[in-house]
This record gives sequence, structure tokens and C-alpha cells, in this order.
Amino acid sequence: MAKRVSTAAVHTLTAVLALAPPALLYQVGLFTVPALSTDQLRAWVHQPLTAGFIAMLGYAGAWALWVLLVAAVTDHAHRYLAARLRWHLTLHLPGPLQALAAALLGTTAVTTAAALPAVAHDHTAADTDPPPADRATPIRDAPAQPRPAGPSSPRQISTATSTTATAVPPSPTTDSAPHASLPVLNRISAHPPPHARGEKVRVVAGDNLWDLAAEHLGDATRWREIFALNRGHRQANGYALTNPHTIHVGWKLTIPAHQAAPAPAPPRPEPPAAGDSDPAAPEAETTPSAPSTPHISPAPQPSTPNAPAPSTPAETTGATTSTVHPERPHTEPYDETGVVLPTRGWISLGLAAAIAAVATLLRLQRRRHARLALTTAASTAPHPAPIPPPLAHVDAIGRRHLGLTSNHQQLAHPTVPAPIGVDGNGTEVSLFRLPGSGLALHGEGAVPAARAILAAVLATGAAGTASVRPVVVTTADLLAQLLPAGRPVMGLDPDGTAYDGERLVVLADADAAVTHAEEEMTSRRRLLDTFDTTTVADLNARNDHAETPPPYVLLIEPATRYAGRVQAIATHRSALDLRLIVLGPHDGLPTVEITRDGTTHSDRPHLLSRVSTMSAEGLAAVLAMLTDVQARPEPGVDIDDPAAATPTAPTAAPCPVPPENPTALVHLRVLGPVTVTTAAGPVTTGMRSGSYTVLAVLAAHPAGRTLHQLAADLHPDVNPASAVKRVRTDITTARRVLRTATGHDEPMFIVFDPATGRYHLDPQTVTVDLWHMLTAINHATTSDNDDETLAALRRATDLYAGDFAEGHDHAWAVDYATSYRHQILTAYARIAEILEPDRPDRAVAALERATDLDPVNEELHQRIMRIHGRQQRPDAVRRTLRRLEERLADLADTEPSQATRRVAERQLTPAVSKAGRTS
Repeated sequence: MAKRVSTAAVHTLTAVLALAPPALLYQVGLFTVPALSTDQLRAWVHQPLTAGFIAMLGYAGAWALWVLLVAAVTDHAHRYLAARLRWHLTLHLPGPLQALAAALLGTTAVTTAAALPAVAHDHTAADTDPPPADRATPIRDAPAQPRPAGPSSPRQISTATSTTATAVPPSPTTDSAPHASLPVLNRISAHPPPHARGEKVRVVAGDNLWDLAAEHLGDATRWREIFALNRGHRQANGYALTNPHTIHVGWKLTIPAHQAAPAPAPPRPEPPAAGDSDPAAPEAETTPSAPSTPHISPAPQPSTPNAPAPSTPAETTGATTSTVHPERPHTEPYDETGVVLPTRGWISLGLAAAIAAVATLLRLQRRRHARLALTTAASTAPHPAPIPPPLAHVDAIGRRHLGLTSNHQQLAHPTVPAPIGVDGNGTEVSLFRLPGSGLALHGEGAVPAARAILAAVLATGAAGTASVRPVVVTTADLLAQLLPAGRPVMGLDPDGTAYDGERLVVLADADAAVTHAEEEMTSRRRLLDTFDTTTVADLNARNDHAETPPPYVLLIEPATRYAGRVQAIATHRSALDLRLIVLGPHDGLPTVEITRDGTTHSDRPHLLSRVSTMSAEGLAAVLAMLTDVQARPEPGVDIDDPAAATPTAPTAAPCPVPPENPTALVHLRVLGPVTVTTAAGPVTTGMRSGSYTVLAVLAAHPAGRTLHQLAADLHPDVNPASAVKRVRTDITTARRVLRTATGHDEPMFIVFDPATGRYHLDPQTVTVDLWHMLTAINHATTSDNDDETLAALRRATDLYAGDFAEGHDHAWAVDYATSYRHQILTAYARIAEILEPDRPDRAVAALERATDLDPVNEELHQRIMRIHGRQQRPDAVRRTLRRLEERLADLADTEPSQATRRVAERQLTPAVSKAGRTS
């Protein structure tokens, strides 16, 4: 019945709306308006209440009622469609009416505020966090705001799709704007709020409202002010800020004044201690109204017909680039093609990788000579880095470029030989593949570029065989110009001779250098004639001869006297594998003008657009590293020599580690792959890879690390501000995941100490295998009972499941892994000493296990050979020595030291004498 009545009413209403206008127009006079003469108007003034005038008023009233009826029906239809279809219309008034409405509303607001101050005060106090939509939002720019929902909210997914933006699932919020189809106008002020007069910042990759508030306002909880101030304002790409969880790269957001009072935030579930100011506070679980993790959508374009769908972050992570804020100083130490050095220098990623490969070889050589100190207390301190300070940052980025991990025990070989810079496409350029007869360097950056070229050539093949290592010939005066002032001019010979005859040939003057190159040219030409080949490349490709001429580089200053001879050498570049570098202008050679940062100006910029440049200290550091890794006969240390120096303890004081806590909620393993386990089992989902590395860093630093120290450790190749943001996100994620995995909402797990400004793992809730291993080693070194010592050392070796943070490519972890590996090798050596008198086979097994962890340590092999010799096992001694030779042969043609061979000879001599007597 109700449905029939409703249908009848609709039909009646439709008939009234449709028939009323024709009927009224007909009554007026068939759609015409009668004209009034002057006499009729004068008569109407004297006698207004005539029958005709009253009829006209009736007609006008009927028209007004019809218009009101149409307006009511339209409003009802709009509400019905808005509720059913969830679309809203923003009504824009004409400009004059907008001004009039603003004046009337402003006057009303001021009058109301003056008349009812107590009421307004009470209302403000009750609303501790007013909805952003109610804060001085202009009428024409205030879109309707849906309430932010959870990750599965259909409305939020629809919003993200319609704006071609990536919406990050928000946290539960208590301050979201209420859903409304029309703007709320009850708090519009006649004057803008104080924070509306702030600066504008451009959104870059990695930003979110929380981080912008923390960076520019000093308080991350003031993100609501930024959202309220910019909400609804249309940006250059056609979109507006309508969701605090989605912003676009390139938007310009107005930042409130720094002095503005922050908006009150909801109380935390567990307030921090007094004075605690945690820089990594943006946690969804502790600040429910905070925006989500710092993901930013790429700036979309307004939708067009048949336009392709935008890529999702998962589709573009492989080509992520870092954008520097145009209003911030350019402090980024890394770009897509190279590394910016503190001394205004720049080196390409290829050269950084070559230096990292030399550093890897140097670390292996240090491990080869490492002594095993059996009475040294355990320590969390890293092994002293063998890399000179000027190259530490380059090594970190080069290792990342090579993909080296903390447990990498093999040599690295860069793919580009002698990388000297990049071309116009950012591709690495090799000196040996550069077209032309040579290269003349000119300009302010010529000398720094010559240093980098010398380092690139000498670093090439350092980890390979001698036949592929390039040779550089230069003069003493030029080398003195490239090295720091007062530094002795020498080659790569540690004895200090100026002419080593192998990798770096240093001659007296340009005449001697050119003569040397001419002799080399003649020798190579004769060699090619002997084997009937035309180029050195063809000769080296054959395997029926032993001579393989390496690449040859002549680095000299320009000299008019030798110009013809130099040009003749350059002519044979391609056939004889000769490269000519002249430090200065030279006729007949392509000249490249180089600025201080390596940018080039030449007639062929597409071939070489930027050249690596290096300081004198950087070149000296590279030469020092190359000197240390040169394969040469070495005396070594004999473990049975009483004159050998006793191993000294590390200079770093042992760091106390927290004791074992069986009741801890979380068990963290950092020896081997980083894993997290709770009572419910391993944590396998939800944790970011960066969160694992943060936990590993804090495990190695029980006393804690500051936010900036963590950023420098984990992200050396990222802008410091962006690195800090990543670390904040990693800490937040780790806390949230651990709380979910343990079912406890109160613990922080990663605690911030406001007194020191450091983060550290909470030993009450987190226990670490590294701490247990070091505690066991400390117990073994202080015990006088062999049984207790043996039990403690076995527990330590059982806990060592692999190298520290195994599989991670962070350079900071390398020296920590070396330290912990060395301490566990010491434990195995001590176990062998205790077992050898009664169980020699088990002692050998312990040492063999140690050699699996470090195959190149010579002292371990000396200990094994000594036990075999005492047990009259000459074949086992020979096998052990042969195995060491094979392992060291892969270490850039290195051979066992003289001391190791003497140990082997002593173990074989008694067996030979005994065999002679028995025969």
C-alpha cells in the first residue's frame, strides 16, 4: 500500500511540475506580457489595488511556489543520488556572491565569538583534535572527505584508483574528517591562522607528512597542520591533497610557521619516560593518527582516454632514482654514476668497484697473516679496517656496486678494466677501449683526473694473474706532482726503490720515459712478427706461447722536443696495446678540458662526459693498498720460533655484553643470516630487509647507536636526510612486527635513550646469539679449569652458525664479521691445544673446521702440520701444505710464507731420518 501511495505521489508531483508553467503562462496571456502605457502607469500609482494588479501578484506567487517546489525536488534527488552512488557535487557560487557570502559569514563568526566567548572556549577544549576539514578551508577548494579506512576499505581503494595514486594502508585514526556532501562552514575565520604564513617545500621521493613535520617543524606530530593547511588546494598536476596518506612527487606544500603550537595528539598506549624524545617516533602502533610509512606516489597526469595505467611501486623499484630537494644543499655523496668525494672530487662507480676489489684482496691478505691470540677477552669491536680513511666511503659504495657480502671470501673482479669516467649515457668508459690515438688532459681538473686514471689503471687486474696487470710508465717529476707534497716518489716496491720494473715504472725524465716506450714498442713488434700476428690482442688470444704482453700506459707531461716520437708511439696504439696520456695540450691528440669535479668539455662529449678526479691523498692511499697486496716472497711468522712476537690483544677495550635472558620474548640470531624467532616460531613476514640490518647493527653495539650513525652504516650511498627517514621506518616496522609476533603491545624492543641519543636493543625482551658467544669466550679466557674452558669454547663454536650478518652487502658488516670470525678461530685453536695431548685427531678436526671458516689463515695450517708431524704422518703434512698452496694461488698468485714452509720441513725431517735408519 505504501509503495502504491508513493508512486501516486510521484506521479502527482511530476504532473504539477510539468503542467504548472504552461497553465500560468496561458493565464497571463498566451505567453505574452501586455504593454503598459504612460496613462495606465499613472492610474495604477493613484489606485494600485486594482483587480488586475492583485491577479498579477497571484500569478507571481504561483511562480515562486513552483520554483521552490523545483528546488526542493532537486535537493531531494541530489541527496538520494549522493547516498546511493557516493558522488558529490561542489557548488561554485559566482565571484560577487562568494565575496558577499564570505563577508556575511565572517561578520557572523566575529559577532558570535564576541557574544559567546565561554561557549566557544568550551567547544574548543572539548575538541582536542579538530577535523582538518574544518580549519579555514576555502569554500571553492574544499572537496568532500571520506573517512580514512583500513587496508581493505573499498572506498579508499576506489579513491586511490580514481587519482592514479598509490594509497598506503593507513593506521587506525581518530582525527579523520567526517563524511559530508557539502563543505562545513561553522569555523571559517575572517583571518587566516598564524601557521598559514609558512614556507613552501617541494615533495621529493621518500617524503611523507610525518617526516616533513619532523624536518621543518621539529615535531612530527604537527603533520595535521600541514595537511589542514594544504588540504584541497589544487596542485600543478591537477590533483589536490585529500588523503594524508597519499602525496605526489613535485607537489609544493605550505609549511606552517615553526612557532605554531602543535596539535594535541591522542595519548600513547605506553607514554615514554620523562625527557624521552624518540626521533623514530612515527609508529602506527604508538601514534594511531600518524600517516603511514613514507611512500610517495609518482606525480600522475589527469586521466585521458586510452591512457595506460600508471606503474605501481613494485614495477618501478628496479629503476629508483634519488631526487635532491632544490632548496636544500646538495650533500648527497652518491649519484647514479659515481661517488662525490669530500675534496670536491668525483669518481665513477667503476673506479669505486675497482678500489673495493683491491680492498677485498687486502682484507684477505690481512686474514692470511692474522695471529690467534688465545688469551684475549672477547669484544664486540670490529676488526681494524685495512682501508685508508680517504677511501673508506668509496670502498663501501664499491662493495655495494660489486654485490659483495659480509662473508665474501673470494676475490672480486670488476667488469670494466681501467674505468676512467662515464659517457653521455652514464656508461662506464674504459681507458683501454677509448677510441683515438691517446688523450691530452687540460684544465683545472687535469691533475686530479691524471691521479684517478693512474689509480684506475694500477687497480685493474690487481686481484688477477700478473699477465693481465697493466704497466704504467711515468716520470719522477710528474709522480711527485700527483702525490702529496713531501711524499717519497717510489713505485709499488715496499723497499722504496724508484724503479720496480713491474707495475709502476718511475723514470728520471721524459726522455727516459719516451725511450722506454719506444723499446717496448720495438719488442712487441718483433713478438708479433715472430708469431705472424698483427695485434697484441690476437697474440694474447693464442695459447701456443708463454708471452702475453699486458696493456701499456705512458703518462708524461707535454714536451715539444719529443712531440714527434710521442706521436709515433700513439700511432701504434691499437696494434701494440699502447696507451698515451699527456698531462697538458698536445698536437695530434684529442684534448679534453676537465673541470675540478670532472666535467669535460670537448668536441666529443658523448664519448667522455665526465672523468674521475682524485686528491693527492686518495692516490697515495690507493698506492699504499696496492703495495700491501703485491704478491712477493714473505718471511711470515713461525709459531715455534721463540723470537716470534706474542700476539697482542686488540686495542679496543672489550665491550660488556648483556647476560643471557631465557625469558626474553625475542631471540635474534646475527651469526649467519639474520633471523628473528619468538615463542610462536620464526618471524617470516612483515619485517623489512632494512629492519633486519638495524637489528644486526644494534646487536653489534650493545651500548647503542645514534640515528645518524645507523643511517651512515646502513645507507652510505643515500642522501643523509633520506637515509635517516629509512632508518626511522625500519625501526618502526621492527617494533610493530615484534609486537605482533609476540602478542605484547607494551615492549619497545628497540629502546631510545634520551641521555645519549642512542638506540639499543632492550636486553629484557631481546636476546642475541652474538652476546651469548662472546660471553662464553670471556668465560673460557678467565677459567683455570680445562674442562670448564673446553665446555665454554664448544658452546661458543656451536653458536657460530656463520659470518656476522651473512648475505648482507653492507660494508660496515665486513670488519665486524672479520672480528667475530677471528675470535671463533681463536676458540678453535684453544680447543685443539686442550685436546691434542690425549685426542690429537679431534684436535685436528677442530682446526680443520676453523680452516673451513678461513681457508687462507697460515697459522691454522701450521698448527695442523705440527700435530700431523708429531703423530708421524708426513703425507698428511704434505697434503696440508699443498691445500694451502692451492688456496693461496687463487689469492692473486700468492704463495705460503717462508715460515710456513719451515714448519712443514721440520715435520718431515724426523720421518725421513727414521726411514733412513730403518732401511
